[in-house]
Amino acid sequence: MENLEKQTNITLDLYGMTCANCALRIERGLQKTIGVKEARVNFAMETAFVKHDSAVADEDLFKVVESLGYKASKHNSSDSSFHESEVEKEKNHLQRRFLISALFSVPLLYTMVSHFQILSFMPMPGWLMSPLFQLALATPIQFWIGFPFYQGAYRSLKNKMANMDVLVALGTSAAFGYSLVASIVWYLQITAEPGHAEHLSLPHLYFETSAVLLTFLLGGKLLEMIAKGKSSSAIKSLLGLKSNFALIKKGDGFEEVPAEFLKQGDIIQIRPGEKIPADGIIIEGNSDINESMLTGESFPVTKKTGDTVLGGTINGNGSLLIKANKVGDETVLSSIIRSVEAAQTSKAPIQKLADKISSVFVPVVVSIAVFDFIIYFFYFDPGNLSAALEKAIAVLVIACPCALGLATPVSLLVGTTRAAKSGILIRDAESLETAAHLQVLAFDKTGTLTEGKPIVSDYKTSGEEENQILSKIASAESFSEHPLAKSIVAFVKSKSINILSPKDFQAEPGGGIRARVEEDFVLAGKLDFILDSGASPPRELFEVGKDWEEKGKSIVWCKLDGIRSSWAIFALEDKIKESSKTAISDLKKMGIEPVLLTGDLEKNARLVADQVGITKIYASLHPNEKSNLIERLQNSVGKTGMAGDGINDAPALAKADVGFAMGNGTDIAMETAGIVIVKGNLQRLIESIRISKSTVRNIKQNLFWAFAYNAIGIPVAALGLLAPWVAGLAMALSSVSVVLNALRLRGSGKET
Repeated sequence: MENLEKQTNITLDLYGMTCANCALRIERGLQKTIGVKEARVNFAMETAFVKHDSAVADEDLFKVVESLGYKASKHNSSDSSFHESEVEKEKNHLQRRFLISALFSVPLLYTMVSHFQILSFMPMPGWLMSPLFQLALATPIQFWIGFPFYQGAYRSLKNKMANMDVLVALGTSAAFGYSLVASIVWYLQITAEPGHAEHLSLPHLYFETSAVLLTFLLGGKLLEMIAKGKSSSAIKSLLGLKSNFALIKKGDGFEEVPAEFLKQGDIIQIRPGEKIPADGIIIEGNSDINESMLTGESFPVTKKTGDTVLGGTINGNGSLLIKANKVGDETVLSSIIRSVEAAQTSKAPIQKLADKISSVFVPVVVSIAVFDFIIYFFYFDPGNLSAALEKAIAVLVIACPCALGLATPVSLLVGTTRAAKSGILIRDAESLETAAHLQVLAFDKTGTLTEGKPIVSDYKTSGEEENQILSKIASAESFSEHPLAKSIVAFVKSKSINILSPKDFQAEPGGGIRARVEEDFVLAGKLDFILDSGASPPRELFEVGKDWEEKGKSIVWCKLDGIRSSWAIFALEDKIKESSKTAISDLKKMGIEPVLLTGDLEKNARLVADQVGITKIYASLHPNEKSNLIERLQNSVGKTGMAGDGINDAPALAKADVGFAMGNGTDIAMETAGIVIVKGNLQRLIESIRISKSTVRNIKQNLFWAFAYNAIGIPVAALGLLAPWVAGLAMALSSVSVVLNALRLRGSGKET
């Protein structure tokens, strides 16, 4: 117990990571540090969660990270200005380097067309083909732009690993090194025989090979940094739900204090429309509370003395006194924030397929090149250094990972662009890849399967002319802020019925409203509110209302007292989206099981599930219970997705293998999810899965052909059948084939 008390946690912001191997390197380094009990690094979030003994100072952890070649600072959820500033500096630096690299690479890229006979008609100035001119352009790209790749390769090899950085460093160095030697030999020849310079042919150079590859990879890292920069805003959005201040009882009055200084037992005054700053119990008053950010339900919940209220929810039109029983980090909202942070941090970085294969591929290629050099230099052509070197370099050049580097990002670019045109925003490669392998997809109800706002589905009147009854009820309700009242007013307006100005308007929180419209006195609200006034509805209306209520609809009762008495009853429901039923049907055809997770009552959940075709239902769930169910489904069935739109869905969206957020929902849902369906149309969600399957299949094809090309090309080069320039041309053609294959995605979103 004593040891536990001496342990503490810290979250670090990390800078300088370029791949998943970087995250693994930092994680291993921290885990080896004396006093560190646990370390988890999240590459996407660029953070590290470290559990350590209190004897370990923050600065000690910073030094460990710095010794590995990176930078770290303490993460501050409430003030991320320093972290954002550092990330912005890093992004701007990378942007400048990319633009300079692109500027230097364009002339070299132009010279590459000279290798293609079909483009030989394009003018090619002699100075552009000059080895010295190309050397001047390629050198800063190779050693300044390419320095991080050399650095990454060094770190990787130091840790007995081989990643893409090693391949890039080897391939580009081989192309650049061979071209440099060829340029020096050519220059020495024309210097030694100046009179015969015009008769000396230009050597085959590969400066453009290394320069263009480095520029492309740098551009990819810039795009990756821009995409990753948005992921951290999920937690910031959640923190924005917290109330900053609270009115607490001091003596006979109330004093405003920062919410962070609230204590358990404080008496807090909550005024109409205010955000509740802590979890507590109502000790005085009653009101309708908007809990949609926690439960996802579009209808406010009536709360009275003795009921529990939750921090982050919004008070309706009543005044409340609550006694705080959970404050600060103990509130339900804080637990949701912790759930989102934990779920995002616990996701292990994906070890890219290319990196996995390259860990074997790199040593094999280097071994073949070295063996080839030895065989030619000592046996096939003894003593001929240039010939042996040329054969070895041909192996390294043809193994340069141009096609491998293009295989994934080009397919992702085309796939995500196609998705964006369909109103689907795919935020990261992990989500796109995972969506292709889903076995279960869980849906929130309100705002996901349904529209998320109440509409009048049925109504019935009894008494004088119907239009007059509707006009007077809507006129009375027009002063109310209640969502159901607003829906009734909108419904009456849609029938082109006049809305008048009410008088003597009074709202009774949790009950209904009173108002006078012309000669009539109007009551509207719950049945109990009407009965308390001494009125009793006609039997036929009572039976109708009971029937509607059993179907899961919300009922508003209305009574008009004037020259004559009149009655009206309205049934409101959250309309199911037109796309929901078809989407669920398509999902089943794809072999993915749909599941409904909702905070609503089982009766209401069953009503929606039956209409859209979902058989498995989990109802009356709190946000963390949704997250726990997602974990259970992952363990029992397999890859599990979650589709939702509210803050209450955030933990489940973060815990799921891939989260789908409805674009008409909250910012936190959209920031936590990996895929955003811009207009909330579920058919677009199905389309995103189809695009995912097509894109993943395309990437696998690209990777297969990229490695197949190496599997064929390397032995041919090793046998001495390929000159380095031919190897460079073959490498370029392999890249073109990868790009052309990826472009097929533009016209194919559906699974074939």
